[in-house]
Amino acid sequence: MKSPLKNHPQTFALIALLASSGNLYAVNAWNYQQETDRLSNQTYSFASSPLPRRDLYDDIRLEIVCKDKQLRVNINTESLIASQGRAFDFSYQIDQNTPVPLQMKTFPDSKRKGYTEDHAQRIIDDILTGKETIFVRVTTMTRKVLSGAISLEGATKPIQQVLEDCRINLANPATAENAGDTAYDLKAFEEGFNRLPAEQQKQVLNQIKKLMTEMEGKR
Repeated sequence: MKSPLKNHPQTFALIALLASSGNLYAVNAWNYQQETDRLSNQTYSFASSPLPRRDLYDDIRLEIVCKDKQLRVNINTESLIASQGRAFDFSYQIDQNTPVPLQMKTFPDSKRKGYTEDHAQRIIDDILTGKETIFVRVTTMTRKVLSGAISLEGATKPIQQVLEDCRINLANPATAENAGDTAYDLKAFEEGFNRLPAEQQKQVLNQIKKLMTEMEGKR
């Protein structure tokens, strides 16, 4: 029996070229890539997520980007989100944790791609603590809701490569603080605390109570 690829030599040649160059990525996998900005001629890197199941969700892809030593989280869709340079509502949920609402902004040259720099570190931290999925939801300017459940399997390594490109080491909080990152404050505590399950919140409060009692006793 003849292979069907023999009737399509151009297709066979393309597959062979992609495979030999290492660019034949798994469809449902996170991938690390590097590209060059044609305008600035600077290299940047990003970790790209797999797409959600198309029979259940919209085409939504996340990207963790390091460009000019700045972290950014992008969202790419096939649907219109908002006019160029406009803010829109975005929310995400890691596994069964509490959903996190925030705002993203479309790029100046796109109505289908959005990004955030202000919330990038928080999103990345949450993804790296996740085990199964990140469920994302986008509300467009016409109030249409786009959603998708994206697998977190295999996300850690490519994302950590991007963090290394931006010289960020999450495994060493002291290094980040010495590098000038914002100190851990009450707002950051409240955000993290609200994402914990009720039982873990109780444990944290018990530890705080114990610590406060010890500190008051040293006065």
